[in-house]
Amino acid sequence: MRPDTPDDPAGRPLLQLASVDAGYGDFQALFGVTLEVKAGEAVAVIGPNGAGKTTLMRVISGLIRPTAGMIALEGADLLRTPAHRIPELGIAHVPENRRLFAAMTVEDNLRMGAFIRSARAKFAERLAFVYELFPRLRERRRQVAGTLSGGEQQMCAIGRALMSEPKLLLLDEPSAGLAPVIVQQVFALVERIRAGGLTVLIVEQNVRAVLHIVDRAYLLEAGGVRSCGSAAELLNDEAIATAYLGI
Repeated sequence: MRPDTPDDPAGRPLLQLASVDAGYGDFQALFGVTLEVKAGEAVAVIGPNGAGKTTLMRVISGLIRPTAGMIALEGADLLRTPAHRIPELGIAHVPENRRLFAAMTVEDNLRMGAFIRSARAKFAERLAFVYELFPRLRERRRQVAGTLSGGEQQMCAIGRALMSEPKLLLLDEPSAGLAPVIVQQVFALVERIRAGGLTVLIVEQNVRAVLHIVDRAYLLEAGGVRSCGSAAELLNDEAIATAYLGI
């Protein structure tokens, strides 16, 4: 796979990775990962613990640099883009375990999501949008984020990412550590977000639940893509059902 040429913008995915290797020091976590996400899609990355899913998200958002391969957003080479400029191109990353500023209020955490220039100019508009999407955050806006429940913290983390008005939202294990009823609420919120036209790439171990809210999925095992297809195809795949759906 190669980046599309500039004279073929219609065929270009929003996000494109080709033959990406990455890791930490001498440890290699990703091996030749190739995937793409089209504008308006919701795409999942599933797989066991240690498969490289979180590393994949960190590579896309620029937190770590790959050792080989290509990553492009709307044709722009992310490997030539400084990490602090990647949010300006339209990527927002909700990391695993939320990573809120625990000693700051909810509203100050949301303000931190609007640090890029284009978002600062629309701060009031984006804040109103997030509060409409998450009314609980409006109620808790002056509460210290570290005292929120797990579900409320996840809402705050997603809201913070949405403050930058991203083109691509990266969600890393949004259901991790949450009670089942809260997990259902989080997935319902993800459905609402993507119904508004936002492109979503989501890493999730709750395979059955996530395959019901995305268009397509990639199975990542031992750092490489082992399978990909529509959500329906993966739900009906016997090997995936046995390994990940408990069937």
